[in-house]
Amino acid sequence: YAECHAEGKCPFNQPSIHRLSPCVDGKSAGEYDCRNIDMLSYTSLRDMGSTGDGNDIWGWTDEPAPGVLREYALVGMADGTAFVHITDPTEPEVIGMLPTHTSSSSWRDIKVYKNHAYIVSEASGHGMQVFNLLRLRNPPAPGQGVHRYEADAHYSMVGNTHNIAINEDTGFAYLVGSTRSGSGYQVCSGGLHIVDISEPLEPKFSTCYGGDGYTHDVQCVVYHGPDTRYSGHEICFAYNENTLTVVDVTNKNDIVMLSRTPYLDVSYSHQGWLTEDHAYAILNDELDEMYTSEKRTRSLLWDVKNLEAPVHYSSFLSTERSVDHNLYIRCVL
Repeated sequence: YAECHAEGKCPFNQPSIHRLSPCVDGKSAGEYDCRNIDMLSYTSLRDMGSTGDGNDIWGWTDEPAPGVLREYALVGMADGTAFVHITDPTEPEVIGMLPTHTSSSSWRDIKVYKNHAYIVSEASGHGMQVFNLLRLRNPPAPGQGVHRYEADAHYSMVGNTHNIAINEDTGFAYLVGSTRSGSGYQVCSGGLHIVDISEPLEPKFSTCYGGDGYTHDVQCVVYHGPDTRYSGHEICFAYNENTLTVVDVTNKNDIVMLSRTPYLDVSYSHQGWLTEDHAYAILNDELDEMYTSEKRTRSLLWDVKNLEAPVHYSSFLSTERSVDHNLYIRCVL
């Protein structure tokens, strides 16, 4: 990181490339390492309106007319969130950016519910921004630089927040990793700060759960897996620094921790995702490649068919020696 800044080669400084750049002899566009993947385009942070670094990304698919789909990238940056139209991936179009609510931060996260983006950040006092993504259907006139939007609503019962998850089936948002106290804040011991977003522009505090302390990331689902005791329940799989913690949040007035499971060679339980049948989870530990003897990228495989007793039964070791951060699953394994 320090070297790329010193050499002026970080993504902020590199010029955008809006063309197909095939992977040839291990390089795309002459300088980007690749293997079996062609670069369709590259848009720099500068061209997205940022003066800092990037941090996270999410997506939104609009359907302005039946059968007409338009895809957008929602890009978290140190100083805000960019909205990029990517339906034609070789010609991405930066529509604009929403500046941070307070100050810049290395951490920002975005999720979507009912065509609205919900944005949190570790920036002090940031809270949660709400942005109506349908506004992107009418982009500003070109030639005025990157357009700067304003949020449509703001939720202020948290200050800093590390991450956000949304269960689109229930209309609840789960803000996690809030640690700084302040007037009117509900930090929830850094655990689940639960918000009712069934009315997208009117987020309302629901309840807290901090029974296992700080949560770094979480996935909450309406459960349809093998453990029939909990069929139809709303279950959260929380990645809590040193455990996989499973919580039943169906009754917001009586939240129950079903299990709290540590694992061998834990360094930092960072994030994970369920298979689509809810029978297995894959967890990534962000720091094990740095602080344990195994330097290859490790993905931890969990059998979660018994929600009260998950089992870390195996690990996949990549040939690469790299730190893993986030993962997602789009099919049944």
